[in-house]
Amino acid sequence: MACCVASWWIACVAFSVATPATAQQPQRPNLLLILADDLGFGDVSYQGALDIRTPALDRLAAEGIRFDNMRANCTVCSPTRAAILTGRFADRVGVPGVIRTNPENSWGFFDPTVPTLAARLGKLGYHTAIVGKWHLGLQSPNTPTERGFDHFHGFLGDMMDDYYTHLRGGQNFMRLNDRVIDPEGHATELFTQWAIDYITQRSGQPERPFFLYLPYNAPHFPIQPPDEWLQRTQQRLPDLDEKRAKNVALVEHLDHHVGLLLEKLDALGLRDKTVVAFTSDNGGSLPHAQRNLPFRDGKQSHYDGGLRVPFLIRPTDASLAGTRSDYAGLTFDLAATFLDLAGAQEFPNWAGEGDAQMDAVSLRPILEGRTMAQADRELYFVRREGGNRYVGKAYHALVKGKWKLMQNDPFSPLELYDLEADPEETSNVVDDHHGIVRQLKDALRGHVQNGGRVKWQPAVDDRHDR
Repeated sequence: MACCVASWWIACVAFSVATPATAQQPQRPNLLLILADDLGFGDVSYQGALDIRTPALDRLAAEGIRFDNMRANCTVCSPTRAAILTGRFADRVGVPGVIRTNPENSWGFFDPTVPTLAARLGKLGYHTAIVGKWHLGLQSPNTPTERGFDHFHGFLGDMMDDYYTHLRGGQNFMRLNDRVIDPEGHATELFTQWAIDYITQRSGQPERPFFLYLPYNAPHFPIQPPDEWLQRTQQRLPDLDEKRAKNVALVEHLDHHVGLLLEKLDALGLRDKTVVAFTSDNGGSLPHAQRNLPFRDGKQSHYDGGLRVPFLIRPTDASLAGTRSDYAGLTFDLAATFLDLAGAQEFPNWAGEGDAQMDAVSLRPILEGRTMAQADRELYFVRREGGNRYVGKAYHALVKGKWKLMQNDPFSPLELYDLEADPEETSNVVDDHHGIVRQLKDALRGHVQNGGRVKWQPAVDDRHDR
């Protein structure tokens, strides 16, 4: 796999509300976005993992386009999800850090004035659904059905303390739309069945395309595969450390259920009518035996082990099966891509204005076998966090061309890496390129200012014991 950072590209695309005629176009594809939680770059077999078998994802890579140079929008959960659902950098929609069930340790407030991908697709005539983990708010105005989704079946909170009880801090955040539910079963299996139920129901209404957002909570800790899956892994790999064996089993269990969903798409005759995308919200967690090889570090880190993620898109054009792209973008480019495929109108200025504004870039040219328009693109990353290490402050990173300027906590000096010469980020060259550092600092300052214009905490009266 080529590890160097390729030339940067940008598509001059932005979007507006479609006209009624656009909303009636029958040829537009269904859109399916599957998001894993903490799945490491090195924890899928199509990218060379030796102990993990992921045949469903291998199949998706063989039938679609494998993107080898994509990064998550953030090194932790909520910001990436906010970015994917808006096409904007996370701090520009009020989510610079993780939104948690405990308000005293929550570092974001999803800006309710910003239209989501679901809301925009709804205006384009799509039926929209989320099945799985929301993690962008627990109460009005930031529940899924208030943010553009017609249907919600899943988990409102940040993480589950147990894959079977589905509780967080003793509270039940499982919902069917706005109704509290208490289902039985492993969360991965539940989310898969609910997704299958949804596409089955929508297949009976082919006149209206659907957008299904399927954010699993696997393989996020607690690393809790079903017992039979762990036993199977330990029988196959008897010398594997137990912590690693649990992670292998949990990833393989997730992959199996992704495969069940893909098989159901085939059985319903939706294979050639549905664009399928798969990625992860950030890199894998090293303390939980997840792997991000060949890149340095993991979740929470701005080294590429925390940011580089598996990224696959299966377009409706079967002639692109098995191809690869080295385009260097971010996971929120899926928002721009889906809107583009759905027929959203273009603006002369790709960033747009007001409700049309997006920072994301459409990957549609790649899905049609074309090249992207060339330009230097600034990939910006931010994370705000609490605790003694961060004290509520934010730390940042910026990638432009072959250069990466970064820090991993708000009190450490900035580091600089030449990603072409040193893709594994082993040599900090900040003292050797003062001019480059100044340029990147200037660009970074502008991004920080833009994010600072958006509040990331709710009003005091809106805070509650969550």
